[in-house]
Amino acid sequence: MRDTTTSEARRRMVRRLLTTRRIRSQSELRDLLAVAGYRVTQATVSRDLGAVGARKVRDPDDGEGRYELAEEVDQANELDALRQAIDEYVATVRVSGNLVVIKVPPGAAHLVASRMDAVGLSGVLGTVAGDDTLLVVADEEIGGAAVAAMIERGVRP
Repeated sequence: MRDTTTSEARRRMVRRLLTTRRIRSQSELRDLLAVAGYRVTQATVSRDLGAVGARKVRDPDDGEGRYELAEEVDQANELDALRQAIDEYVATVRVSGNLVVIKVPPGAAHLVASRMDAVGLSGVLGTVAGDDTLLVVADEEIGGAAVAAMIERGVRP
């Protein structure tokens, strides 16, 4: 079994599957990921599809829907969406070593985490979202304080 905590490796597998197969549903992708050694939830599949820039399109061959990678993910729009989520939902940002704990209103943690994942912030290894708390794991070389400062600035230089 592969290490399912490595979202980057799993997302590389999602990209590979989307470019080599016609995947028509999230459950089909979830099953293919399980065969590849990644046991994930439906919510994780949904976040991964967003993070890799996948979209559902009508297959020209048979008219049915399928997922494909967008030719070019609009990074500027993703960054604007993250900035808006930070401005709207982030209440507090605290640091402990390479961990950043973000408090948000109930139900908003997954939204902020998915937008953070979609942008792929420099120095962020991954996010874990609960209901009103988001845990951001920072690269040890960059550190939690630098990532927290970036988040508190609203991801602005």
